[in-house]
Amino acid sequence: MKNTQFIRQWIMFLMITLLASMAFAKDNIGIVPANELPQEAQTTLVLIKHGGPFPYEKDGVVFGNYESRLPKQKRGYYHEYTVKTPRARNRGPRRIIAGGVPESSGEYYYTDDHYESFRRIKE
Repeated sequence: MKNTQFIRQWIMFLMITLLASMAFAKDNIGIVPANELPQEAQTTLVLIKHGGPFPYEKDGVVFGNYESRLPKQKRGYYHEYTVKTPRARNRGPRRIIAGGVPESSGEYYYTDDHYESFRRIKE
């Protein structure tokens, strides 16, 4: 009887731990100081704040946040901008995502792995 109770408690503990770690991981966005970004990302951030001009046609399009790696917002809240990747033949994997009004929101996220992970840019 005591063994059964211990096993139930242990399973409950494991389930709670697992759920807590999943919730934490979803909202676990790192931070990167703006001055520690690659120079190309710092340049893109300046362009965003000045409203352009942007070197890539898709810069400024709505970012869907389909994987919910950024805080949940209604569609159209986030916009994406390409960060030039040296030696890349296409747009490369690096982006800055801006929340709200891109020029003035102060809410910017950097990814260097094509949306797999994000770090909030701290200015």
